[in-house]
Amino acid sequence: MIAFGPVPSRRLGSSLGINNIPPKSCSYNCVYCQVGPTPHLEIERRQFYELDEIVNAVEEKVAQVKAAKARIDYLTFVPDGEPALDIHLGETIERLKHLGIRIAIITNASLLWREDVRAETAMADYVSIKMDTADEDTWRRINRPNSQLSFSEILGGVLAFSKSFRGELVTETMLIKGLNDSEAGLKAIARTMKTCAPSIAYLAVPTRPPSSSWVQAPNEESMNQAFHIFASQLKKVEYLIGFPPGHFPVTGHTVQSLLDITAVHPMRETEAQAFLQNGGEQPGRLAELCAQEKLVRIVYEGQAFYVRKLR
Repeated sequence: MIAFGPVPSRRLGSSLGINNIPPKSCSYNCVYCQVGPTPHLEIERRQFYELDEIVNAVEEKVAQVKAAKARIDYLTFVPDGEPALDIHLGETIERLKHLGIRIAIITNASLLWREDVRAETAMADYVSIKMDTADEDTWRRINRPNSQLSFSEILGGVLAFSKSFRGELVTETMLIKGLNDSEAGLKAIARTMKTCAPSIAYLAVPTRPPSSSWVQAPNEESMNQAFHIFASQLKKVEYLIGFPPGHFPVTGHTVQSLLDITAVHPMRETEAQAFLQNGGEQPGRLAELCAQEKLVRIVYEGQAFYVRKLR
């Protein structure tokens, strides 16, 4: 599965996902990752799929979405790992431009110290960079990076990218209770972000099952404190909490589309049931897919989610 969705996104509207990294090769092993732990913690760029395979998959999915009369606001590189690990990232973006759809990249920013990664990432229209902390020790505890990465080099790369990028740059900070939600820590993140001048700084909390079960969101008081600290330093701050409005349109084969989406984007039980029903499937299909070990049901913060069982 390379192209999936579209999925509703608070930031990007109706987003067609591009999964250019198979599960799961990443430079980080974040404690809150909804895709799960990282078995392949790597930083060397390489080919994961043939370039034509990626481009053809996206073009085919776009055609399916248009046939279903559904909307696509962005083609979004939001894979099972870090998108910049793909050596074909820049070429893929170049070859997808003809579709006339804005292109977004959701990156953990860990490779922006590389000039080639900055140049290829800058080909997108919208880039979201992760900035969970301004403290190296906290970075190692939350993001659990590849040991060869340098925190200071990453911060330098992020700053260099922000100065040259001509598209829309936003930041995302995932707040974890007891790790990066202290007043001093939040002030340090805000000061660091200010040098990058993002158009929007998003504050997020875990809403889907994280890779580490002990991860918890801060309480409302801490979230309010974070918002006001960020707002004192940055142009615009928004919460990225709860679940986005909208629905998952059915395109192509219903069950396969559900499996493609849940491989990257866990779905709430109500969303998964509605998706299957809209695609003409019977009410018991969700339980059947779990029994066949194609889906896994996980309860997090009192809500049931379905994720694809990755073999």
